[in-house]
Amino acid sequence: MKVVTRSIRRRLLGFAVLGTGVVIILAGIGLAALFERHVERRVGQELDGYIAQIAANLRLGADGKAALSGLPSEPRFERVFSGLYWQVHDETANALLRSRSLWDGNLAIPDDRTAPGATWSGQIVAPNGQALLAHARTVILGSAGTEHRLRIAVAIERASITALRAGFARDLVPGLVLLAGLIILAAWLHVGAGLWPLARIRDGLSAIQEGRAAKLSTDAPDEIRPLVEEINNLLSQQELALIRARDQAADLAHGLRTPLTALLGDIDRLRRAGQEEIAADIAMLAAQMHRTVERELARARLRHRKRLAHPARIAPVVDGIIRTLSRTPRGEALRFENDLDDALMMALHPEDLAEILGNLLENAARAARSRVRVSAPDAEEGFLAILIEDDGAGTDPAKMERLAARGMRQDEAGGAGLGLAIVGDLLASCGGSIGFARSALGGLAVRIALPRHALA
Repeated sequence: MKVVTRSIRRRLLGFAVLGTGVVIILAGIGLAALFERHVERRVGQELDGYIAQIAANLRLGADGKAALSGLPSEPRFERVFSGLYWQVHDETANALLRSRSLWDGNLAIPDDRTAPGATWSGQIVAPNGQALLAHARTVILGSAGTEHRLRIAVAIERASITALRAGFARDLVPGLVLLAGLIILAAWLHVGAGLWPLARIRDGLSAIQEGRAAKLSTDAPDEIRPLVEEINNLLSQQELALIRARDQAADLAHGLRTPLTALLGDIDRLRRAGQEEIAADIAMLAAQMHRTVERELARARLRHRKRLAHPARIAPVVDGIIRTLSRTPRGEALRFENDLDDALMMALHPEDLAEILGNLLENAARAARSRVRVSAPDAEEGFLAILIEDDGAGTDPAKMERLAARGMRQDEAGGAGLGLAIVGDLLASCGGSIGFARSALGGLAVRIALPRHALA
């Protein structure tokens, strides 16, 4: 669940970053275009102002030619190819007036025959090859019954507008980057707030798995509450199924143990009657049946047992097993050493923990000469290791692995018990494992590993 939540968060944040990047880029392009249009309108207003000045100063002389009584007050009109130009074309007399900046060139204004007083605007090319933004207007001057059609044009180089747009874009980039950062931060907070209910469900499921809770809390947003209620319903149904399974396991134990007890009585009667061979065969079959029943019942308990809400300390369980073994004829002659830290704990049922350690300590006591030791050596990260050693003659670790896999006891003549395979099943239920090696004491070392997430 945690991995899924992180994956969703990464995907949502990835989409947010990608979407923000695309939007910011498009916004930057759009703002730059809008700025350019604004500059063009502003420059167009200036060009129209120059046209108005020129038109106000136009006169028709006595010879019928157009002339200017005054020039626009802009120094760039006087510098050759300065980037700002004007011209007046007398279409009636086919005469041309122009600014010094044009030198001997002219502005190629299209002859579109716009109505007098209307303004034409567009892109043209200067005599020196510059790209220009031009405005043109046609005015009518009359004298002595003669009308002259004059076309006034003013143009400015587009490079200045482009430079303004580039400067605006450079100034805009830091602001857009800051805006993108704020949007991504807001998206991160938004995604975190949106996934918070799922994180609570994840934590609740972890608490249920570890035995710290029985159900999920219904304190959830309205959008998530139906999911929480469905999960709680499934948990309730599972609990009912577990109760029925435990009852069936108890009924099975009662139904099988009684016939097996009766069978043991029949074996005793056969032996008293002198039928030793038949009695031995039946006793061996009964022992196998007993081991099989005990193993399956132990597995049923393991599958249908709830985890504890509070972890159990390991050292006191070992002390209790040692006290029991010390009262046996074999245990009286042995020295048991419990080197476990009293603070070591794990969320495993005490009966399961006692079965694991009891079987292993019993096997160690059977094989030891004088000493059995329980310790907790260093283990790999994320696991707690418990080591049970004896100073006996030792057993091939590979053989012990095979015995554990088959679920057989090392001493088949002994009692039934769970067997090493059941120990492995119990360890696997909490994510643990079992291994065998030579002991530093001279005998066998059994190492069980328990996950630290089960520890308090």
